[in-house]
Amino acid sequence: MTLLDHEPGRATADTAPVFRALAPLVRAEAGAEAPAAGLDPADLEQTVWLRLLERPASAVPPPDPARWVRATVRAEARRGRRTLRRERPYAGTEPAAPTAGSPERAALGAAERRALRAAMARLPERCSRLLEAMLAPTDPTYREIAGELGMSQGSLGPIRSRCLGCLRRMLAAEVVAPELRGRGR
Repeated sequence: MTLLDHEPGRATADTAPVFRALAPLVRAEAGAEAPAAGLDPADLEQTVWLRLLERPASAVPPPDPARWVRATVRAEARRGRRTLRRERPYAGTEPAAPTAGSPERAALGAAERRALRAAMARLPERCSRLLEAMLAPTDPTYREIAGELGMSQGSLGPIRSRCLGCLRRMLAAEVVAPELRGRGR
């Protein structure tokens, strides 16, 4: 579907050459003005075409097409800059995150849990038992965990810290280090 297909009453056979002739100029002007205005060049280009189609049928080929294109692109870029300055996102809103119930999120979560459980199985037995007890679905307290494992409640924190450090090192060794981007110094 082309631009001419949208408005059959306006786009006649004699205006089609105008559209074809202006297309490179509109694309170039929109590409030049859009980044400074914080707009997408394709959106700006589409707006210019819309402005051309909004003109009366008798004035579709503007008297000076190049000047009209430049003026329209700059006017729309100014409008875009004003809009960006005035419109602010609601305070406290964050970008939309994938829904918790999405299949991709569920598959990623399951893979992460499997990797964590596999790494926990390779820990020393004392660490493995402690972390399994802490990850229990019943969410036990330190007192309950200490009673279950036969340890003092005061030693759970330091042991947990050492076990988590060991687990972090194991998991970090399994993750591929990211490549450096940009220029190296």
